[in-house]
Amino acid sequence: MDQAPQELPPGLRLLKGLVTVLTVAMIAGVIAVVWLLVTQLPRAMRAGPELPETISLPDGATAQAITFGQGFVAVVTDDRRILIFAPDGTLRQEVAITD
Repeated sequence: MDQAPQELPPGLRLLKGLVTVLTVAMIAGVIAVVWLLVTQLPRAMRAGPELPETISLPDGATAQAITFGQGFVAVVTDDRRILIFAPDGTLRQEVAITD
């Protein structure tokens, strides 16, 4: 009842080798993705816009949207204006939105 192991046919040996290589490549890929997430995500989360300490809107204006650019903060108000503020919070420019 002791049988000698049979040798695999050449096509099956090739398939077994390809599956092994694919498994190793997938494990290396998962490790690379996890490593990139661990090392790069904290840096990306810290990089945010610089906010001024205070921004004073004109009387009666309510902010509807805020966006940040290089060296400015833009506030869209409910009375159809765009207010451009400097990084220190001073009003630089006011643009009226027309139809």
